[in-house]
Amino acid sequence: MNKVITDGLVLMPTPFADGLGVWSSGDGTPGSDTYDQSGNGAFVPADQHFDGCLEFVKTNSVAKLRYMGQTSILPGCYLRVTARVKCLSGALPDVRIAGWAGQSGGSHLGGVVETGPSVSLTGYGDVVEISAIIGTGQRTGVDMVWAEADYGHIGLDFTGPNGGVVRVDDIEIEDITGAFLRDMLGVVDVRDYGAVGDGVTDDSAAFEAADNDADGREVLITKGTYFLGDSVTFVNQVRFEGTVEMAEEHRLVFQKNFDYATYVDAFGNEELAFKKAYQALLNFSDHESLDLCGRRITVTAPIDMQAAVNNRTQFETRRVIHNGQFQAEPGPAWDDEVVLAQATYSAADPKELRNVANIASIQVGSLVTGNGVGREVYVREVDVAGSIITLSQELFDAEGTQQFTFTRFKYILDFSGFTKHSDMILDRVELRCNGECSALLIAPFGNLFQVNDCQFIRPKDRAISSIGAGCQGMIIDRCNFESDESGTPSHLRKSQCFNTNANDVKVRNCRASHFRHFAVMHGGQSIIANNHFFNGDDEPDGVRVAGLVLTKPNCSSTISGNYIDNCFVEWTNEHDSEPDVPGYSFGGLTISGNIFLSIDGQPSTRWIVVKPYGTDQFINGLNVQGNIFRTYHGSIERVEAVDTTYADLLYGRMRNILFEGNAFHGIDQPTRNPHINVHEQESVDSTWVVDTENYLPFGGRARTIDALVPLKAIKNGSNSNVFAQPYAVPEKGANDDEFYIVWPEPVKGEIRYSVRMDNPA
Repeated sequence: MNKVITDGLVLMPTPFADGLGVWSSGDGTPGSDTYDQSGNGAFVPADQHFDGCLEFVKTNSVAKLRYMGQTSILPGCYLRVTARVKCLSGALPDVRIAGWAGQSGGSHLGGVVETGPSVSLTGYGDVVEISAIIGTGQRTGVDMVWAEADYGHIGLDFTGPNGGVVRVDDIEIEDITGAFLRDMLGVVDVRDYGAVGDGVTDDSAAFEAADNDADGREVLITKGTYFLGDSVTFVNQVRFEGTVEMAEEHRLVFQKNFDYATYVDAFGNEELAFKKAYQALLNFSDHESLDLCGRRITVTAPIDMQAAVNNRTQFETRRVIHNGQFQAEPGPAWDDEVVLAQATYSAADPKELRNVANIASIQVGSLVTGNGVGREVYVREVDVAGSIITLSQELFDAEGTQQFTFTRFKYILDFSGFTKHSDMILDRVELRCNGECSALLIAPFGNLFQVNDCQFIRPKDRAISSIGAGCQGMIIDRCNFESDESGTPSHLRKSQCFNTNANDVKVRNCRASHFRHFAVMHGGQSIIANNHFFNGDDEPDGVRVAGLVLTKPNCSSTISGNYIDNCFVEWTNEHDSEPDVPGYSFGGLTISGNIFLSIDGQPSTRWIVVKPYGTDQFINGLNVQGNIFRTYHGSIERVEAVDTTYADLLYGRMRNILFEGNAFHGIDQPTRNPHINVHEQESVDSTWVVDTENYLPFGGRARTIDALVPLKAIKNGSNSNVFAQPYAVPEKGANDDEFYIVWPEPVKGEIRYSVRMDNPA
């Protein structure tokens, strides 16, 4: 910046050779005495040091020399005034740059410094150069700050003893704003502190020095490639024109502008930038969140989140990654890795496979399949030396030695390298798998992993996988899951949204379409609320599969306010190595206020299916209330069933089951428990046989009769009123779904009854 060049500003005073009439011995204001008038000054055309100069005798205590032309003072403009003087004889004076600050209209600007540093002349004939800087800003090196001045009359002051004969060379005034430009713009350049930027020299010390000196200004990383041989932390704002290179273990931290965009500028590579930003997030306590700045990050291979941090295997402090998008780039890095290996399983060690062949090839996070293996069983740990694999869940029927298949899906964000990771939050993040890969694999242990307002677009295998207890207290809120298998019939699909293994999971206000399963959930105290998951297809009389699979029988969970569309709730104990041992059996489940829908589904479709994997199982605590069951284009035989593929339930041990307040549309046989109805006996009989007509859930027995209320007079064969009290005999008929009302004599009439298939006590 130089106003002389850019704006044609004239700063240089006229030389003494052009006349002394414009050089004042006063303040330089119009009307003040000039050296041409006073006779005390003379122009000397030749001097051994100067090409023409002013000579005068100092006679006043402060002898002034001012240029009477108005030198403009502009905001943001800095002027350096330079003069060379010498004393020929007499007393040696002191000299300084000086001026008179003026405002528009010709008034004097008071209250400002109008003199520069004073210099003493110490010898005759010795040329002394003096200078001072005038400007509008209070900056280091500015001698005279004239913030409100419009112009000035600039020159010299001679102070000290009188009588000296002095000569003054032509005074120079130049625009040196460029010297202050970096300070004015708040910029510190790392090259000024020794940074080389050749990609070889270690510039970390220069980076630190520049940041230490910035003092609130922006640190500029000019063009170049800067190798950093150590970790660097910037306290001040930083801007990158060049890029940096550093080892995996070294960290780059930005305290002022900690966001993904800065890391992209720093490293010039989207994936590496995210890894280094995440590394800093877990190693720097001043920031709890990483803003992706709405950027799309193209990912060419799974991001190993623990390897990115390198120095931590556990982390349990709240951290957030938010506001961005990850997009998988097609390539072989996303291919599943499949290992077939023989192993031995024993229910005595229910979460271990032993004597595992080819164990070194099996990765943590692999899905395990084989005979007797339930859904969503993963490898949690691999002990190569001991040939032992630790599983996420127990196996229900895999005793002995057999061959298992271990399939390692590839995930965009893979946290499985951590032994424990708690309080991690993904917020407003879109993971675009595009049919190439899975989305998110969480750590084997941890609490409160949260996924809020996120988009999972077309995962090839899984959107979210839990391989252990890292899902304890997990929260999935307001997320959208879009399948890559929309055109595939529902029973042939293989992808799913998520699974869980631990307790206290909250899944709320989510939407999912066309997966095989919305969720496979083990653990208790879960809340599944206000979600819409639909798994239908275009097949006529289409086969429907479970949308929500609960694998803990005593689950203590609620399923409320959901739209369960062309799929069903399946309740199993497939993750139990001893499924014949009942324990608490099935119980603690509330299904309320949901909308169940079927379009073009097979009549055999059921919306609530209990599937026991061992004998002696029963239900103790099931509340199904206020739901809507509806079909389009066809009808459904009934809403609930027991899948007896492996075993049936003990109907004589059913307790605390409630089916009431539900609405049925297009359902052949509604379900109620208690079943309240009216029995009309048209001919006299002492034993009335009451058929529950398949209203009781799960084909249950007529076990408990709660009430018998006559609606009309009970009459005997003589048509006389009978006021005797009957009693009920439960569990009659071929299927135990009838009961008897026994009277002391043959009677007829009409009675309202309430019957249950369970024991409510």
